[in-house]
Amino acid sequence: MKLALLETLRQQNPIVFNISNFVTVQDVANGLNALGASPIMSEEVAEADEMVGLAGAVCLNLGAFTQGQIEQIRTVGRIANQQQKPLVIDPVAVGAIAYRREVAEGLLTDFHPDVIRGNAGEIAALAGVAWQAKGIDAGEGDGDLVAIATACAKKLACVVILSGPTDIITDGERVVKVTNGTPLFQVHVGSGDMLSSIVAAFCAVTTDYFEAAQTACMVFAAIGQLVVQRQPQVAAGSFTMHLMDGLQMTTVAEIETIAAYQLEKG
Repeated sequence: MKLALLETLRQQNPIVFNISNFVTVQDVANGLNALGASPIMSEEVAEADEMVGLAGAVCLNLGAFTQGQIEQIRTVGRIANQQQKPLVIDPVAVGAIAYRREVAEGLLTDFHPDVIRGNAGEIAALAGVAWQAKGIDAGEGDGDLVAIATACAKKLACVVILSGPTDIITDGERVVKVTNGTPLFQVHVGSGDMLSSIVAAFCAVTTDYFEAAQTACMVFAAIGQLVVQRQPQVAAGSFTMHLMDGLQMTTVAEIETIAAYQLEKG
């Protein structure tokens, strides 16, 4: 776990190009900015090439899209591959809505992601494993989450983050579990989208995307946990405010004091 990558990120201030979910776009932009990256958003396919060229990494969120936006996502994904820019995909609700799963599977034949981040229901759907997803929530299932994440990583030949109370990060061979966090992430709709874009920011400062993914998960989860430790009475509304402060002010040394993770393979 290379937590020093957070210092590198803050020094380099990488641009992260996001095609965002309109529900959470402000959370994503503010979260990236607070952490030390530089967010840029676009909904215009005509500027896709220049936008990708500016960026250190690209994050494509499938949370709310139209037919026109699907074409933009496809174009940006292809250009990111062509320009060899790290590409992160957030396949929102693909486990709950058949149409979304069909769109996501189609897009994944048009370009190749370096990292996919989703909850258990989303990752299970992409891996072809039965799971009862519930909207944007993970839902319920009785499968082995490590096995599901690993199967998805092998199937799609990329790093997979299966987010939850414990984040599971795998490249299909190595597996890391991050056990930091707070239940308040579950009441902040933008938390998952923020994490996906933060993963992209870490991918922009290292070519080891497995390392970038696990470090991003640790940083985000630990900061959330520290926020609650510092403000025990924090609730849904104030958590968002304090989370932004935490993303900006938390040091590597502070994260190291509570970092909780397990390397299961590799």
